[in-house]
Amino acid sequence: MRSRPQWPKSCPRAPTGFTSSSLGGWPAGLAAAIRLKQRAPDASICILEKGSEIGAHILSGAVIDPKALSELIPDWKERGAPLDTPVSDDRFVCFTKGGAFSIPHLLLPPLMGNRGNYVVSLSNLCKWLGTQAEALGVEIYPGFPAADLIIEDGAVRGVVTGDMGVGRDGHHKDGFTPGMALRGKYTLFAEGARGSLSKILEKTFGLREGREPQKFGIGLKELWELPKDAHRPGLVMHGMGWPLDSKTGGGLFLYHWGENFCSVGFVVHLNYSNPWLDPFAEFQRAKTHPAIAAMLKGAKRIGYGARALTEGGYQSVPKLVFPGGALIGCAAGFMNLPRIKGSHNAMKTGMLAADSVADALAAGRANDVLTAYETSWRESWVGKDLWRVRNAKPLWSKLGTWAALPLIGLDLWTNQLFGISLFGTLAHGAPDFASLHKASESPRIAYPRPDGELTFDRLSSVFLSGTNHEEDQPVHLKLADPAIPISVNLPEYGEPAQRYCPAGVYEIVEESGQSRFQINAQNCVHCKTCDIKDPSQNITWVPPEGGGGPNYTNL
Repeated sequence: MRSRPQWPKSCPRAPTGFTSSSLGGWPAGLAAAIRLKQRAPDASICILEKGSEIGAHILSGAVIDPKALSELIPDWKERGAPLDTPVSDDRFVCFTKGGAFSIPHLLLPPLMGNRGNYVVSLSNLCKWLGTQAEALGVEIYPGFPAADLIIEDGAVRGVVTGDMGVGRDGHHKDGFTPGMALRGKYTLFAEGARGSLSKILEKTFGLREGREPQKFGIGLKELWELPKDAHRPGLVMHGMGWPLDSKTGGGLFLYHWGENFCSVGFVVHLNYSNPWLDPFAEFQRAKTHPAIAAMLKGAKRIGYGARALTEGGYQSVPKLVFPGGALIGCAAGFMNLPRIKGSHNAMKTGMLAADSVADALAAGRANDVLTAYETSWRESWVGKDLWRVRNAKPLWSKLGTWAALPLIGLDLWTNQLFGISLFGTLAHGAPDFASLHKASESPRIAYPRPDGELTFDRLSSVFLSGTNHEEDQPVHLKLADPAIPISVNLPEYGEPAQRYCPAGVYEIVEESGQSRFQINAQNCVHCKTCDIKDPSQNITWVPPEGGGGPNYTNL
């Protein structure tokens, strides 16, 4: 059982009067805090992080473009940033059931290349960024999730942290501590994909009006330790195709880095239509492909995690500003889907928002709209980056993998060479939760049993994530109507929560001839897929007690 997070002794009560607060120790939030301290050294800045430490909940591939980091901290190499595995071998592969073929780099536009990038643990990078922020005087409070907004006179004035020491039935346990208010002149929300407060802000201030629905994927990742003679530092492989059918978007990634580490992951786009599809099982099956199994021969799996990621791109970025704050990073969605990268864009948006805050403070402003940020991101290389690839996701969704692939390539080339698209700007259409077909109309998918060597079950995987929650606390996965899983989702969709959750949180339990929906909240790795994909939109993810969840290492 983890010890309860405590405010520093120098701050016995809720900190108030901050110049700026950043919610989330993600790349965007950390970059924003560092940039603001660089611009306004006297500003009082704090970061709230729901994980037990910075980096505990950070999960990504990751091959990182160092562009934003170089702008933020030009001497990052001298300071010891954990980017020590440059990409040395960059492969793009299409998988069939029994074979694979590579796409020559000459056919791919330059933006798809990874030379000059680094294979990293994003968790480790965020930990390092946290030390850089603290060295500048930024106050970081791990283990304190932001649970509610402070909105007064139509403006965001800060946030309230979650209560500590509440029992499952709502009673106050010994040592109960109520949530504390953090007030500031501006609050930047860097909650990552599907942030709980970001959702509320979008509705409260109409931030999604006139925008396409956000699109999502679920990314699953394992960390393997390879035999030394099998390790190829800097090898980067991205692939698509088998085991997914052409109608289902997604693919596999495999990166060699560090001391004999191999990151293996799988992404499934959450607009898939077959409710019997199981992203976790598809990932396990992908590793049995001869080309992948050979790379993992003699290796040992040492880590696991899962996280939702934003895929909507340019069309789906909401309005970012509102009185008193802004959305930054993946809370808004700046991932470049064809490049399978978003961390550099997230960091840059945090920096642009910080610049807007610094200018506002210099002008004596507070709690107003950071209009300059809304304009600056579109004019920056982030906006140009996303504009060029804006049609990749819609084409993939509408046409399927194999029909879309040549058209996506054509579109990327025309944007790269001429700055135009033959397709204009395509729409995404319906949100991901609306894409499921009825279970009775969909083919069941038979998945092989895990062998415990190359393929694994959910519970052994969750164990490797270091996930832990205080058992006697309210369930943080809220059902708007507890009857819907059995009365609607089970008969119509086979209750897909049993399959789309990568951590075994949701089960249908049979008791005395009756079906019961069970939530194993202790297993939750905070991926938030349930909040996105539930066809009835009946599940809402809210932060559990601070410090709970995964504890990722080298992920």
